[in-house]
Amino acid sequence: MPKITYIEHNGKSHTIDVANGLSVMEGAVQNNILGIDAECGGSMACATCHVYVKEEWFDRLPKKEDGEEDMIDMAYEPKKFSRLSCQLTVSDELDGLIVHMPEKQS
Repeated sequence: MPKITYIEHNGKSHTIDVANGLSVMEGAVQNNILGIDAECGGSMACATCHVYVKEEWFDRLPKKEDGEEDMIDMAYEPKKFSRLSCQLTVSDELDGLIVHMPEKQS
């Protein structure tokens, strides 16, 4: 199983195994990782699963769809490497992915 590292705003790190096919958001929710609220359950109707992807991973991810870009604009402190973790499907290619959570979710 791919390992995904979630880093809370305070610097606390969690590296967990996430099954292929789950989203990065689902991996956090199923493992009680603080900082990803996922209020809409992954339907891309909110921005409460907003994360900052480590720069070296950003171009290795699928491109953002227009709807994701629109939701990120509503997120708390969006940045160049912002993504919605519900839109990142875990696969062997994402083994080692590192995401940082913002100070708070919208």
